Order: sequence, then C-alpha cells, then structure tokens
Amino acid sequence: MKVRVKPNSKKQEVIEENGVITVYLKAQPEKGKANKELLKILKKHFKKEVRIKSGFTSKEKTIILY
Repeated sequence: MKVRVKPNSKKQEVIEENGVITVYLKAQPEKGKANKELLKILKKHFKKEVRIKSGFTSKEKTIILY
C-alpha cells in the first residue's frame, strides 16, 4: 500500500483520496521520528500492525498491513 507523508505539519491526520493515503505528521523527518509517528498513527487508523516496506528516507512510502 502506498502512503504519502507530510512531516512537520501543524495537524496530525490520515486522509484517503482516490486510492492515495496522505498522512500529516507533527514530527520532523530526522532520526526516524516521523517514521515512528507514522507507524503509530496508521496502526490506530487501520487497527492492524503496520510495517514500512520501502521508502524509509522518502516522503513516498510502501507499507504492509498484518
């Protein structure tokens, strides 16, 4: 599943439009802070375990739901 990440945002939310998931994060994209926040938010949103498959340093990520 493809996810677009917007770090350093004022709000924290998940928006699904036309098959694209955009996640707004408050965390800054440094030292993995934004990735940790992303996993936490998506776990709450989908109510499943989530892992990042690719895109650890990119704003475009591929995630796997378990």
